[in-house]
Amino acid sequence: NEMSLLFPNGSRIVGLPGNEETIRGFSAVSLLLVDEASRVPDDLYLAVRPMLVVTGGALWLMSTPCGKRGFFWETWERGGPEWEKVRVTAHECARIRSEVLDDDRRTMGERRFRQEYLCESIEAEDAVFEMDLVQAAVTYEMHPFKL
Repeated sequence: NEMSLLFPNGSRIVGLPGNEETIRGFSAVSLLLVDEASRVPDDLYLAVRPMLVVTGGALWLMSTPCGKRGFFWETWERGGPEWEKVRVTAHECARIRSEVLDDDRRTMGERRFRQEYLCESIEAEDAVFEMDLVQAAVTYEMHPFKL
């Protein structure tokens, strides 16, 4: 298809649709790359994970943050030792000039800049409670009452 590339050695790269309903059925994947993972819906992420079951293939989640929500944030914050986490801010990239960053900081505002360029998960501006407070209020040690 238009979104695929076949190499002379038989390897291939296949671009898949970003729709949970139409992505199912692809299997025997050796490397699954989820680009802009923080913006991929949880249902779509859960639909692609079985693609790795047969091969035991690798899963890479690549993204800048997009708030404190979703599988990408959960994996970054709570993922265990099976995840290798790499954070590279814009200041660490030699290809990005500091004057461009200064201009974008002024244009975007501090919150958006910190998320896009400094890899910080920022609370939603319209959030009533900070995620840390919500998480602190949740416990799995108590069981619901049985009637």
